[in-house]
Amino acid sequence: MRIVAISDTHGRPHPNLGARIEELQPGHILHAGDVGSLEVLRELEKCAAVTAVRGNVDGRELPDLATVDVRDGGVTVVKILITHVALAGLKLRADVARIAAAEGALVVCGHSHVPFVGRDGAIAVFNPGSAGPRRFQLPIVLGVIELSAGGLSLRHVDCETGLAWVP
Repeated sequence: MRIVAISDTHGRPHPNLGARIEELQPGHILHAGDVGSLEVLRELEKCAAVTAVRGNVDGRELPDLATVDVRDGGVTVVKILITHVALAGLKLRADVARIAAAEGALVVCGHSHVPFVGRDGAIAVFNPGSAGPRRFQLPIVLGVIELSAGGLSLRHVDCETGLAWVP
């Protein structure tokens, strides 16, 4: 199963974002906040089911946190906790860490616009980076979560080229 994770579109997703998502054919799309306009989510829903959370530029229409249970044959294979601001420096915020630990969840977050794959103790953290307007010299990317018999993998794709992005 493939899930696309995006964040920080700020109402102006990269013009290639829809094509990149269609190429990936995800079963689900996660938006980790700073959507900027609900129209962005309506466009994403044309590609796959969408779960989105509120970022600091969004109104109250979206929740602050969401949990997605990814199932295979009725069995949960991974839980994903989505929130916009999850990190305080290089560590998870205490409230996010507490929920993720209790749920046994992968944390997907946004806010910094910095693509990131890491861990805080036993908790995996994935920031898909920004799929919206360029900020400073940061890349415009989306995240891909792949679930297979071999396990879970996390990677980034450059929205401009469609190629794998690595720091």
